[in-house]
Amino acid sequence: MKKLLLIAVLALFSFNALNAQSPFRIGVKAGVNFSDITGEMVDSFNGRTAFHAGLMVEGFKCEKFALQAELVYSLQGSDYEEEEFDISGTVKVDYLNIPIMGKYYVAEGFSLQAGPQIGFLLSATDEFEGEEEDIKDFLKGTDFGVNFGLGYELDNGLNFAARYNVGLSDNLDTTEFESEGAEYKNSVIQISVGWFF
Repeated sequence: MKKLLLIAVLALFSFNALNAQSPFRIGVKAGVNFSDITGEMVDSFNGRTAFHAGLMVEGFKCEKFALQAELVYSLQGSDYEEEEFDISGTVKVDYLNIPIMGKYYVAEGFSLQAGPQIGFLLSATDEFEGEEEDIKDFLKGTDFGVNFGLGYELDNGLNFAARYNVGLSDNLDTTEFESEGAEYKNSVIQISVGWFF
């Protein structure tokens, strides 16, 4: 865990160190997640609503472009139904995500955003029939994805963002979980409110 946090902090601040002359801003953000799982593990996934919160660092800003790195604690997963065994439950997965976003300003305060993301799995549980099972061993420790979104910032630093994260990794650990055709990918819609100091 200490190594994971060190990597996260270095990733968050390293892009500013590459250009000491470039001013940067630090901020906080929080918001709601509408997460889901795509794959063939069960008959249907129905999504989960949870939250996220974290830090932002913006640098390399010019008239039309900026880079923004983030360190975000994100609650994800999905409700599910399995008709064959007549069960339903909720997969809950918590990640420490590090997105690196390119921001292109199309108008004053309004930006289009895109960039890659790496996530580190912190915990994973399967809740069904009043019981909770730890399933972290069945999932890979890192998740890779790409983000697309838009944002708007007021002059006082208050900002709003909407983002869609598309998971690129199959997160099932096939050394622990054997099921033909099974697949697990994350997808998350995030609505955030933030503030740059």
